[in-house]
Amino acid sequence: MDHSDEFLVFGATGQQGGAVARALKAKGRKVRAFVRNADSIKSRALAAEGISLAIGDLFDPASIERAMTGITGVFSVQTSSPAGEVTDAQEVWQGKTIADSALRQGVRHLVYSSGGAAGKGPTGMGHFDSKSEIEAYVQSLPIMNTITRPASFMEMMLLPGMGLPQGEFTFFMRPEQSMQMIALDDLGRINAEVLMDPDRYAGKIIELASASVTGKDLERAFTKAAGRPIAYRRFPDELLAQNPFLNRLAELLDNGLLAGAANLAALKREFGRLTSLVEWLEGSGKPLFEAAINHDKAEVALR
Repeated sequence: MDHSDEFLVFGATGQQGGAVARALKAKGRKVRAFVRNADSIKSRALAAEGISLAIGDLFDPASIERAMTGITGVFSVQTSSPAGEVTDAQEVWQGKTIADSALRQGVRHLVYSSGGAAGKGPTGMGHFDSKSEIEAYVQSLPIMNTITRPASFMEMMLLPGMGLPQGEFTFFMRPEQSMQMIALDDLGRINAEVLMDPDRYAGKIIELASASVTGKDLERAFTKAAGRPIAYRRFPDELLAQNPFLNRLAELLDNGLLAGAANLAALKREFGRLTSLVEWLEGSGKPLFEAAINHDKAEVALR
């Protein structure tokens, strides 16, 4: 692809799409962001960075079709049901609608951002199994496509309510259990590179992660970042027993489906340096960590 090609990014006002749009722009590429409201703070920020805006709604196929006009590559990501905005069935419908539109409009390359638990058999959780369904549909179409499966975001750890202001951090893995995670900067950069080189990446499924960490790794890294002790604890069994959603996530981590399947050494050879947890806490994660540790109701939204 040459520099005259234009890329359409869905979810550009969210974390994944925003990271991809900015990574493409940083490489000097023309970027079009699909947004619902051009006057929102996040949309205005994209426009200020030289990213054009396509106004539409993922429930409006005609607006998706209009946004695709003249586009060479598409980054597709949808909101999942845990965010409360869509059902699993609606997520699938949106993912398939974007793929169908890309095919009709002659888009050369479609990159679908799925999830680390997808494509490995039923999970019993709709927002993971929905992604497996979209993956299969995208792969069935006569369009160059790549599936990327990001691990859990490092940013996800800093949601309110994890206990950091009280000097502890509670999460899914057992203290010595490993779980892969990805920094959004890495996610954006790698997806941008994939989008720009369909001849190299079309037909591939790429598991994405930046690092593999244990609960003890989190304890050490957070203690260093905070300058005071932060104890790591797994979510207590009684909490998991009362919350089927959290309990199933913990089960999927125990059986390996959420642990991550990325080959970190191969990713480094292919895409260059990956961000370690400590590097992330010293860089783009620093303001998020400081907000989370000082006020457990700080806004650290995941989309």
